Amino acid sequence: MRRLATLIIAICAVLCVSAQDSLSIRFGYLSYQQALQAMPQYALVQKQMAELRHQYEAELQRVTNEFNRKYEEFLEGQREFPKTILQKRQTELQELMTRNVAFKEESLKQLADAEREALAPLKIRLAETVAGIANERGLALVVNTDSESCPYINPAWGENLNELVIASLAK
Repeated sequence: MRRLATLIIAICAVLCVSAQDSLSIRFGYLSYQQALQAMPQYALVQKQMAELRHQYEAELQRVTNEFNRKYEEFLEGQREFPKTILQKRQTELQELMTRNVAFKEESLKQLADAEREALAPLKIRLAETVAGIANERGLALVVNTDSESCPYINPAWGENLNELVIASLAK
C-alpha cells in the first residue's frame, strides 16, 4: 500500500512538472507611478495643480485672516456690547467659521477632482501603452508593483516592463 501511494505521488509530481513546462504563462510587471511620472505631460499637470493649490491656499489664508480680525474685534468689544449685539456678533462669527470650514472641504474636493481630471488622459495613454507592449510580448497579464501587494516577483518568470513603457511614452 505504501509503495502504491509513493508511486502515485511520484507520477503526480512528474505530471505537474511536465504540465508547467508546456503551459508557460508569462507576465510583466512595472511601477505604474514611475511610468506615469516619466511622462512629459505629468510635470505640466503637477505645475498646474501647484498653481491651483496655491490659489486655494491664498483664499483660505484671506478668509482666515478676516475671521481672526473679526474675532479680535469681538473680543475687544464684548464687555461693552449690549446683549443683542453680542449675540448677533457671536452668530456672525459662527456662520463665518462654518463657511470657512465648508470652503476648505469643498476646495480639497475640487482639487482632488481637478487632479483626477487632469491625469485621466495620461492614465489612458499609459494603459494603452502597457496593453500594446503586453500584447507584443505575449504576456498574459501585467502587475503593478506600486502597492507592495506583490513583494516578490521571480525575474525568470516575469518581465520588468518599466524601461520599455517609459521609452515608449517618451515618444
